Amino acid sequence: MVVPHHATGARLARHRLADELAGVVSPALLADLVAVLAELVGNAVRHADPLPGGVVRVAWRLRADPAGGQTVQLRVTDGGSASGPLMRPPNPDAVDGRGLHIVSGLASRWGVERDGLGQSVWAEFDPAAAPRPDLVAAG
Repeated sequence: MVVPHHATGARLARHRLADELAGVVSPALLADLVAVLAELVGNAVRHADPLPGGVVRVAWRLRADPAGGQTVQLRVTDGGSASGPLMRPPNPDAVDGRGLHIVSGLASRWGVERDGLGQSVWAEFDPAAAPRPDLVAAG
């Protein structure tokens, strides 16, 4: 899917993802997917150049795993930026800078790939993966 390199692009991507995956993945996973996609597209709009045509490319892919579950990958491709995505140290007084922390907290893993056309930031969700120790709440 191609969306405008504009704040409306994140809204369009969220709605399309929610429409296509409702009933296919659990409601809890869908909520996480929508939140992460919003962050990734929002970061692309705020911090990166657009692809030719003033757009950002958004994709998702579901894969069946051997245990019968599903792994979902989100991918947002933009024209890149000089510094690339950076996770900033948390600052409780800052009004922004939490996006990649949200991505890291909700996704099983995430990363960045660069090629001659730009960069893709991806996030994978594996509901069958063991809980991350840094995200398990103390009982």
